Amino acid sequence: MGICLSNQIKADSTFHTDTGTISSKMVSSGGTELSSSSSKRSSASVPPTPRSEGEILESSNLKSFTFSDLKSATRNFRPDSVLGEGGFGSVFKGWMDEHSLTASKAGSGIMIAVKRLNQDGWQGHKEWLAEINYLGQLRHPNLVKLIGYCLEDDHRLLVYEFMPKGSMENHLFRKGSYFQPLSWSLRMKIALGAAKGLAFLHSAETKVIYRDFKTSNILLDSTYNAKLSDFGLARDGPTGDKSYVSTRVMGTYGYAAPEYLSTGHLTAKSDVYSFGVVLLEILSGKKAIDKNRPTGEHNLVEWAKPYLTNKRRVFRVLDARLEGQYSLDRALKIADLALQCLCMDARSRPSMDEIVRDLEQLQESNKDNRHNNQSDGGTKSCRSSAEEKRAHIAYRNKQSNSGARSCSEKHAPIAYPRPSLSPVYA
Repeated sequence: MGICLSNQIKADSTFHTDTGTISSKMVSSGGTELSSSSSKRSSASVPPTPRSEGEILESSNLKSFTFSDLKSATRNFRPDSVLGEGGFGSVFKGWMDEHSLTASKAGSGIMIAVKRLNQDGWQGHKEWLAEINYLGQLRHPNLVKLIGYCLEDDHRLLVYEFMPKGSMENHLFRKGSYFQPLSWSLRMKIALGAAKGLAFLHSAETKVIYRDFKTSNILLDSTYNAKLSDFGLARDGPTGDKSYVSTRVMGTYGYAAPEYLSTGHLTAKSDVYSFGVVLLEILSGKKAIDKNRPTGEHNLVEWAKPYLTNKRRVFRVLDARLEGQYSLDRALKIADLALQCLCMDARSRPSMDEIVRDLEQLQESNKDNRHNNQSDGGTKSCRSSAEEKRAHIAYRNKQSNSGARSCSEKHAPIAYPRPSLSPVYA
C-alpha cells in the first residue's frame, strides 16, 4: 500500500490467483522527489533473503518509534488528522522535529504521514515487514522515504515523509478544482522520475521486482518530482542461473503482465509491462480498466494498441486536455515506447535503463527545440502546431482503418493469454 499523504485514499483491486483468492485492496496517495540519476546505487546493501523479522528490523536504517511517540505526533490519532484509510489501516498526519525526530506541535518541525496497521485488515504483518525490508535499506531519489516504524505489543505503524501533491492517479483521473489537469511537460517529468525508480530497483546491485507499479503508487512532491511507494508486494529478483521468480500471482487489475498472469513467472520485464500501461494512462488521461467507458474500451491497452503508431489515429488516444502542448513527433515516440513496453513477448520489451535513456533523450530534444523556437521567433512552433492541427482535423474527418501492427504481431505467436482473458479479469 502506498502512503496516503495529502489526499483521500482510493479503493483499488488486488488479485490473488492459482493458489490464492480474489480480494480487495485499498491503496493510498502521497508525494515525493526526483533526481537526474537513473540508477543511483543504494546507500545500503540489497536485502538478502530469507531473513527473520528480527534481522530485518535490526538491519534497517530506520528509527524505531514508541507508540507514545506517534500518539503525540498525531495528537492521539485524532479524527481530523486522518489523511485516508486503506487495507493497511488508517493514515494520519503528524509533526516531528526535523533533527531529533521527536513529536512537535502542529505547525512546527516537519510534517509526516503515519500508517497504522488495522489488525483485522487483510494487509497484515507480512506487508508491513516487506515495506521495512526494502525501504529500510534502499535509498534513491525516486523511492519514497520511510523514516521509521513502531512495533510495540499489537501496534504496527510506519512513518513516512509527508509530500503535498498526492498521487499521480489523483491528478490524472480525479476531477475538481483541487486537481488541475497535468500538463504534457509535467507528465513527461513524472514518467521519467518513475522510470528512474524502477531502473534502480532492476539494477544489478539491487535486483528487486516491484510487482505493483501503477499511478496510485507514484507519489509527487511540491514540484511534481516522482517517487515510488508501496513495497508490500515487492520481491527479490532471480539469482544465479534463474531467469524468473515463481510466485503466487498478485497485483492490480489492468497492470499485470500477461505472461505473469499465465505462469506466475515474475521478471523485471513484468514491471516493464506495467510501466507501459501507466505510460498509456499518462498519454490518454484514461484509467487502465474502466467499465464506465463504452463497450470495447473498458480495457485501455486492448483498445488503444491499434492507434498508437498511426499519426492520424493516435489523436483518438491522446488526452484532449493536452492539445497544443506537444509536438506530434514526440507524442508518436512516447506512444511507440508504450507499445514496446506492452509487447506480448516479454523478451522484446526494453529494459528500464533503455526506457530512461529514451525519455531523457526526448526531454533533451524538447529543451533544444524550445531554445531554437525562441531564436526563430516562434515560427517553428507555429508551423508544428499547424501541422498537428491539420492531422487532427484529418483524423476527425476520416478515420483510417490502416495502421502499424501492434508489437505483439511482429513476433511469432506465443501462448500467453491476453490479460482480459485471465480469470482475474472476470
